Amino acid sequence: MKTATLRELRHDFGSVFACVEQGQPVGISRRGKIIALLTPPPRPKPTKPKKRPDFAARLKRIYGDLVLPSDVVLEERESRPY
Repeated sequence: MKTATLRELRHDFGSVFACVEQGQPVGISRRGKIIALLTPPPRPKPTKPKKRPDFAARLKRIYGDLVLPSDVVLEERESRPY
């Protein structure tokens, strides 16, 4: 772990920031004691794509191979007053 003093942090923040940006933690010291720790943020875990349900298989399991002819559907629509 790299250490930097408060003076280095004030006057040369770019080099300290570059170390943190590369993934290296930097300890900030005052009078020889580390008073703070600069660390990069944790890297996000890769997420798996969500599995979507198979709607076609679900419909087939519920209704089977039943397919209504179009004339039955038209008669049903015409019989109901909307």
